[in-house]
Amino acid sequence: MTTERSTISKGQRLRELLATRTIAMPGAFNALTALQIERAGFDALYVSGATISAARGLPDIGLISLAEMAADAAVIANAVAIPALVDADTGYGPPSMVREAVREFERAGLAGMQLEDQETAKKCGHLPGKRVVPIEDMVAKLTAAVQARSHPDFLIVARTDARAVEGMEAAIRRAKAYADAGADILFPEALLSAEEFGAFAREMTQSGVHVPLMANMTEFGKTPYLRVSEFEALGYRAVLFPVSALRVAARAVETLLAELTCVGTQREWLDRMMPRQELYDLLRYDDHDASTGRPHERGHTRTSGS
Repeated sequence: MTTERSTISKGQRLRELLATRTIAMPGAFNALTALQIERAGFDALYVSGATISAARGLPDIGLISLAEMAADAAVIANAVAIPALVDADTGYGPPSMVREAVREFERAGLAGMQLEDQETAKKCGHLPGKRVVPIEDMVAKLTAAVQARSHPDFLIVARTDARAVEGMEAAIRRAKAYADAGADILFPEALLSAEEFGAFAREMTQSGVHVPLMANMTEFGKTPYLRVSEFEALGYRAVLFPVSALRVAARAVETLLAELTCVGTQREWLDRMMPRQELYDLLRYDDHDASTGRPHERGHTRTSGS
């Protein structure tokens, strides 16, 4: 289990990053993916409810319990030195459960957690048929989250799905209320254009809301494909790529298995595989104590800069 000191330092690090520049946050669906994200030079990562659900063979409709998500997120967060932000969906229930979620994710070593304002039977943010809770209910959850954290560096992200349900003005109104409730980051989900992202950011600034903004650059959704630099120009400090790695991995596995079924050998795939030594290097094979299976007490080191 991660110490309180390391939890605090990761929260501090993520806050520092958001204060200085716009960062991309790929989604990790297991510890191996997290190690690859870190090695590639990214400064932070995202633990998506959609990818954790998919890795367990489940759809993203809120079927993962708090205990399951905390356990998986802990493995991911503690595999790397960079900060990880976790998707807590709707908070697993009323404000009392939100408080428990904050405590669990802090203990697990996460830098922060995201809450969304959908009803508990949630849907993927880019699917039709979503429903949002009354604004007062979300404010109560955010208030509980802010009060429950043991250290102020643990970030609370407020996501609103209201754009697709109640319209842009409602999404802006909700975001302002969520900032007033103490949210550290605002996350408008499923905006439809660069113009909408820009309008949302301008409304926050003109209203005196000065907290970082987060965008979701998921595939096959409602948001057009924008580069990180474009989101930065529009006023956003974090850009999520929550399911990208999982989608690529799933397609690659599917293709390999289809060919293996037909041909009966993986020989033609060797140039598309990570060689044994590279995998061992990624896993820090030589850094582990053979008697315990645990890494030597030397801490994580990054192999590339950002």
